[in-house]
Amino acid sequence: MTANKACIIPTIQYKNAKTAIEWLCTAFGFEKHLVVQGEDNTITHVQLTYGNSMIMLSSENNSEYGKLLKAPNSLNGMNTQAPYIIVEKIDEHYKNAVARGAKILLEIKDQEYGGRGYTCKDIEDHIWNFGSYNPWN
Repeated sequence: MTANKACIIPTIQYKNAKTAIEWLCTAFGFEKHLVVQGEDNTITHVQLTYGNSMIMLSSENNSEYGKLLKAPNSLNGMNTQAPYIIVEKIDEHYKNAVARGAKILLEIKDQEYGGRGYTCKDIEDHIWNFGSYNPWN
């Protein structure tokens, strides 16, 4: 990465990170890049990729950093962030996410600013936005 380029990688915590990892891979198409196991069936650190993008996640924990984050279902379903992921085959992605149990919050539709997309919750109530709109184009 060059000095004038930035890369933003969202970090997320899950109560059951092991289950979440498998679900995110099958429902949303993420791929495992790095998985670091923790004690007591927990996950210390995971890197999941989608194309040239990445998210990092872990099990909820009481580390110095871990105390700053909680899974939405630990906070009555409240979210303060919702990543947007650019997907080329958005209709196929939507159908797969629905088939795997994603809770659709905003149905797939064409957007007035271009592209097509939808918003959903995963198995631990994190909100995700997926769409074909690419603001870089």
